[in-house]
Amino acid sequence: MSRTRTALLAAMALVAGATGTAFAVDPGGAGTAAVPCTVDYTIQNQWSNGFTAAVTLTNNSAAKSSWSLKWSYAGNQKVTSGWNARISQSGAAVTAANETYNGQLATGGSVSFGFQGSYSGSNAIPATFTLDGVTCNVDGGGGPTDPPDPGGPSSRVNNPYEGAKVYVNPEWSANAAAEPGGSRVSNQPTGVWLDRIAAINGAGGKMGLRDHLDEALRQKGSGELVVQFVIYNLPGRDCSALASNGELKADEIGRYKTEYIDPIKAILADPKYASLRIVTTVEIDSLPNLVTNTGSRPTAVPQCDVMKANGNYVKGVGYALNKLGDVPNVYNYVDAGHHGWIGWDDNFGPTATIMKEAATAEGATVDDVHGFITNTANYSALKENNFTLDDTVAGKSVRESKWVDWNRYLDELSYAQAFRNQLVSAGFASNIGMLIDTSRNGWGGAARPTGPGATTSVDTYVDGGRYDRRFNAGNWCNQSGAGLGERPKAAPAAGIDAYVWMKPPGESDGSSKAIPNDEGKGFDRMCDPTYTGNPRNNNNMSGALPDAPVSGHWFSAQFRQLMQNAYPPLS
Repeated sequence: MSRTRTALLAAMALVAGATGTAFAVDPGGAGTAAVPCTVDYTIQNQWSNGFTAAVTLTNNSAAKSSWSLKWSYAGNQKVTSGWNARISQSGAAVTAANETYNGQLATGGSVSFGFQGSYSGSNAIPATFTLDGVTCNVDGGGGPTDPPDPGGPSSRVNNPYEGAKVYVNPEWSANAAAEPGGSRVSNQPTGVWLDRIAAINGAGGKMGLRDHLDEALRQKGSGELVVQFVIYNLPGRDCSALASNGELKADEIGRYKTEYIDPIKAILADPKYASLRIVTTVEIDSLPNLVTNTGSRPTAVPQCDVMKANGNYVKGVGYALNKLGDVPNVYNYVDAGHHGWIGWDDNFGPTATIMKEAATAEGATVDDVHGFITNTANYSALKENNFTLDDTVAGKSVRESKWVDWNRYLDELSYAQAFRNQLVSAGFASNIGMLIDTSRNGWGGAARPTGPGATTSVDTYVDGGRYDRRFNAGNWCNQSGAGLGERPKAAPAAGIDAYVWMKPPGESDGSSKAIPNDEGKGFDRMCDPTYTGNPRNNNNMSGALPDAPVSGHWFSAQFRQLMQNAYPPLS
């Protein structure tokens, strides 16, 4: 018995016989030139715990002097030996590279190789193949003679949020609904954080990745549905904030790849989930740290210098983008900080540059990036309406105020739109989209200003009118006075794919005091209400709420405050 996967074009009719043999029929060969490469993967023989497979790769793009074909298994298949290719495997991910004698691959040319492998349980044929980083078996969008795409998962849409529902995490929803008045927002979609290896299969009785995907299929019904995951487990994670440190040491990039990213990719690539639109937020707060918190800057910390020197943030993000970007229905959004972090001239351009560096590392390309997200788990106001950067008070520009401190941006919307342009200039696609996390940036309630402050000085003018009531825009932990922001919505402004609640409201940013835990999370004084600050928040008070639990754990007092101060207000 043999089993074959050859997915050429939507126009090809897939014929399956009773024996289980599947083969692709191309009516007249129409449109195949639009496909950059095709892969025929055939299981020739299979027994109780092993199999042999033959692979034929056809190159429809420019001629190559060498080639590298990659795929990932959804199960526990292992390649044990091979011929006519140099085959290596890391976790579920397999790479087959040319031998010295078959590296030449002309346009329209083919090459074949084979291997033997082991397995237990099912032996599913891989869902996706990439040749030198380009997805095979997918129509590249050729001329008018190409047949229409039936809407399958291989065709990413420009904005995944348009025309789609967004997944409601039942675990977060239950926590929200259990709070007084929480049912007003418990049906809102939020991100699911995969913040350690154990979270993939489910830790502490919580749902794992497959559980969420299965529930997403149930919620999807016959329409489109987006499900949002936060990829967050870099080695030496969040080098400037102890509260969000992780389980992997600074040099454990190998574990990150094989124990974290590879298993996630294998699950996301399962054909069972091909009808979902899967949005990944890739490694928040990582790359900007390499710009702002290293070297001779007063904000530098030794841990960030280590991560810049070893390159594991760049390598890790690149690897994640490469692997996850191979799955046709995954949309990668890279974290891009927020205006109160990156909005200054000496941070703005260099951050876009390092984003490009990461997006072209470890086999990734800019095409693996669908967009970027700002304000993830932060509190920056969406739009400050009571003053502008052009205002002058008592002979001083608003930019000279202590709050603005020469930043070029007052709020997240203006920053996200401007940073998008900078990213395009750095080499990203002109149609990239931005997400803004509005989960906790509403700043409503009785203290919300209705107009600018007194014109006594530029500081009274700005401080009296700003919605964002933090002591400093560098404060990030469980902020007192914060409120729920704009509810999630698609395409709310130019260049913005969606407002999202990527950080689930009510989940703590970090503990107010040291709490032993098995999640690798430390204690950061920025989560201590009595802390008087450091250079990263201009030595202001932390503004954190008291009695907070470890990051990611439910914080009832915070959630109730967020509802009370919601803007737009809750009805």
